[in-house]
Amino acid sequence: MRLFILLLLSGFSYITRAQQTLHVQIKSEDKSPVPASIVIKGTGNGYTADSMGHLIIPFPAYGEYILLITAAAYEEKQIKLTIPCSSDTLEIELESIEHEMEQIIVQSTRTSRAIANVPTRVETISLEEIDEKTNMRPSNVAMILHESTGIQVQQTSATSGNASIRIQGLDSRYTQLLKDGFPNFGNFSSGLSVLEIPPLDLKKVEIIKGPASPLYGGGAIAGVVNFISKTPRTMPEYSLILNQSNIGQSNIGGFASARGKKLGYTLLALYNRSNAFDVDKDEFTEVPKSNEFIINPRLFIYPNEKTTITISNSFTTGERTGGDIQVIKGKGDASHQYFEKNKSIRNSSSFELDKKLDDKNRFIARQSFSVFYRTINIPSYTFAGVNYNSFSDVSWVSNGNKHAFVLGANFIYDQFNDKNKGNSNKDNTSSTGGLYGQHTWDATDKVKLESGLRVDIANYRNTLYSNTEVFVLPRVSLLVKFSPQWSSRVGAGMGYKTPTLFTEETETMQYQNLSQLSKVSSEKSYGGTADVNFRTNISEDLVFSFNHMFFYTWISTPLVLEKFMTDQYRFINASSPVQSGGFETNAKFIFKENFKLFLGYTFTDTRAKYLTGEQFLPLVPRDKLNTAMIYEREGSIKLGLEGYFTGRQYLHDGTKTPSFAEYGFMAEKIFKKFSLFVNLENFTDTRQSRYKNVVNGSHLDPVFDEIWTHTEGFVINGGVKIKF
Repeated sequence: MRLFILLLLSGFSYITRAQQTLHVQIKSEDKSPVPASIVIKGTGNGYTADSMGHLIIPFPAYGEYILLITAAAYEEKQIKLTIPCSSDTLEIELESIEHEMEQIIVQSTRTSRAIANVPTRVETISLEEIDEKTNMRPSNVAMILHESTGIQVQQTSATSGNASIRIQGLDSRYTQLLKDGFPNFGNFSSGLSVLEIPPLDLKKVEIIKGPASPLYGGGAIAGVVNFISKTPRTMPEYSLILNQSNIGQSNIGGFASARGKKLGYTLLALYNRSNAFDVDKDEFTEVPKSNEFIINPRLFIYPNEKTTITISNSFTTGERTGGDIQVIKGKGDASHQYFEKNKSIRNSSSFELDKKLDDKNRFIARQSFSVFYRTINIPSYTFAGVNYNSFSDVSWVSNGNKHAFVLGANFIYDQFNDKNKGNSNKDNTSSTGGLYGQHTWDATDKVKLESGLRVDIANYRNTLYSNTEVFVLPRVSLLVKFSPQWSSRVGAGMGYKTPTLFTEETETMQYQNLSQLSKVSSEKSYGGTADVNFRTNISEDLVFSFNHMFFYTWISTPLVLEKFMTDQYRFINASSPVQSGGFETNAKFIFKENFKLFLGYTFTDTRAKYLTGEQFLPLVPRDKLNTAMIYEREGSIKLGLEGYFTGRQYLHDGTKTPSFAEYGFMAEKIFKKFSLFVNLENFTDTRQSRYKNVVNGSHLDPVFDEIWTHTEGFVINGGVKIKF
């Protein structure tokens, strides 16, 4: 009996020694308590902290354990523990979800701040997303912007495939395109600009929707799209892409970069080729015959640790021929004569000096010069011209603990020379000088305010008239972080756009029968955006984020194309405004970091008050739904399924188009040094010719309908990406 009692007491003593109770304290980066949940993996045992972030965990036996810690608005964390511990207390620090946003540095607001602390609303398209879209279309950036809510890539020619970018339903002339902050894609080149920016050297894309003229001057009424290139790293990067489609489009491109102690470089080279393609057998091309070559070397000089000098030159040459398929094949005759040929050469050179004065202050000087030459040929008509653009900018940037300042000045010179003056000389010149300032104030950790002011003096002139205007453009943005899950941004500002002959409407008519600008003034605007953001962990495996944004823009004295004589057009300032309002909603679900679901909806109500009858602006869908589901195993495979629904649109004659849907699928298998990809774009074969003939009239004198959806239909492409 005594022996039994002794053994029993010894057993209790061993069990007691084989157990340990831990007092756990969970905190955030700023040491505030977090009421998180902890699961002991492999046991199913779960525990929840109180409001002070405290909980007690009894461990049943000695051994190794893995703790999984989750909390709304915080990154999931795993900790390995060996029981017994030397201490009975354990402190765990969680990183807020916002922490990952703090790693994304925004360049387009000029202060180079983390996106989580920028009051101005900036959307970013990451390198990973750019890489996925490059599989779909390596030749240009149109596909990168296609799935973004509130952005519309608008085709402007049925035969040549020229396209432009609209933001929030407004004409493309109100959107400013930048490459590394340089504005070299406006005016005469605007109809081809989207088609001449390759994605292979891009690091990210930053988009500011709403008034951005106080940041970048005239032309940024609807917003700014800034394509930001890769910079060299110590680890060299060499890549090659080969792509082929079933409709005769071929692409071969390469990118290289490397950096030493004093010098670095990047180099992009791309060749695009396409055969003429007639999908609906009406003997007119949906895809033009084309050849294009792009080369862009950039040299980086590092005289010391505080100075970077960047010298860049981008050269593009291309030819696109669409129209009657028989003419393009060299079989034209008396009944087959129509064609549209675009030939272009673009050369852009830029210089940037970035000097870090001390830990808080930087001086930046930038200069670019670009030349764009383009000819448009159709039977019995040729339009040709050269556009010269010069951009100079100097700025001082100061980033303190609570305050950031930007002070700067710039000068932009733009000149267009008409090479076929004929009866209507279209030469135009504009020059704009501006001063700008911006102040960002971190009032508290949760409230941040940004205010700015730009003063521009703009002069534009031609042989008929000259006009000088002064613009004072204020801007303000506010960021409020209500909690780790909730935040909101509100912004408003004013803008302007100087008159131009080169718009979406005049591009579609190849600038025929177009009178010179005379006695017109700049378009002026005000507008704003307001959004709310929410992000949380629904469970330990599922992350949910949500953004809802309202937008509104008012444009007074808009420049309107008017028919005033038989087959003769001119621009006038309308007395009634253009108004664009609506909202965008985006939701994202991430499951186990492998599955991603994106949902986006845009409602756009854009009205031209100067129109009679229906005042909706043409070719602007009121409803648009974007969906995408991605599965990815890092370093192994990517699968993507996309769907887009576009609501009905008004045409210029007041008729309404049908709504339509399109779907796409992408797959990529990744190996150590290369990957294979295939893309099925628009596999339901949605195209305009399924609803109505795109080309009407005779082969000699065709009449083209307005383009409101795809013309080329179902496209399959595939290829290989190689990394050295």
